[in-house]
Amino acid sequence: MNYEYHKPVMVEEVVRGLDCGPGKVYVDGTAGGGGHSEEILKRSSPDGKLIGIDLDRDALAESGRRLAPFGKRAVLVAGCFSDIPEILDRLGIEKVDGILLDLGLSSHQLDTAGRGFSFTLDGPLDMRFDCASGPDAGELVNWLPEKDLARIIREFGEEPMAGRVARSIVQARRKAPLRTTRELADLVYRAVPARRRRPGIHPATKTFQALRIAVNSELDALKAAVEGGIDRLRKGGRFCVISFHSLEDRIVKDAFRSWERDCVCPPGLPFCSCSRRRKLRVLTRKPLRPPPEEIRENPRARSAKLRIAERI
Repeated sequence: MNYEYHKPVMVEEVVRGLDCGPGKVYVDGTAGGGGHSEEILKRSSPDGKLIGIDLDRDALAESGRRLAPFGKRAVLVAGCFSDIPEILDRLGIEKVDGILLDLGLSSHQLDTAGRGFSFTLDGPLDMRFDCASGPDAGELVNWLPEKDLARIIREFGEEPMAGRVARSIVQARRKAPLRTTRELADLVYRAVPARRRRPGIHPATKTFQALRIAVNSELDALKAAVEGGIDRLRKGGRFCVISFHSLEDRIVKDAFRSWERDCVCPPGLPFCSCSRRRKLRVLTRKPLRPPPEEIRENPRARSAKLRIAERI
């Protein structure tokens, strides 16, 4: 398989987790370069169908090229995975057999300086998945109050030096607006004391993660995607999510476990008042991780975690 645009992680684990087969319908909520989608379509031949969704129109175009040999079996939609129910409604699809969310950045996004995702390349402070809508990272960095910047960096980046980083950003922008990823990365590097820097990890890693999550409202979108997607799975359908940091993984783990239970009423009530009914069976008590050989071939896979649940 040729993955020049992006090398997908844990492909075998995903297609097994989705229980791919003929005649089934799948949603790839993060179509990206089409790597996972291609394998899903291969394993569901001759008549399986896939709906690929992505906010990044460049990625969607690449998916279109890769999936062209599958013809009408592949349907690509520009949009956010939080809108899976609405997208399926528009396509006249009531239930699907599997949903995949791969929450990692693509290699193409990271390696394209103009997208602004990487602190190792010099480019504009953008970080938007959909480059045609919403405020970019530069607007957040240059206009948010210090306390809001600190909160974003602390909550979304889990950066213990968030207050110090936010203060440095505000002090710097008083002289001139921050325009590029390199400016921001260098500023964060100087703001984080040497004793708090970890070998092999750039001090700006968490700040860039936090800004990207805030720009794209990633955590809210993930919560909506999991909650909305569960109800569109038919009985026996599988939900697979690959996460790359603890905030994402915690949301998926908590949602899956929550829908494994019937009642969520507070303890001590004499009767159930929530009328909630179990919807899922969790198939991965601990998340699956990439095998060592995959990490050697693709170091960006090292933090991937795959969780799988089945609709009951």
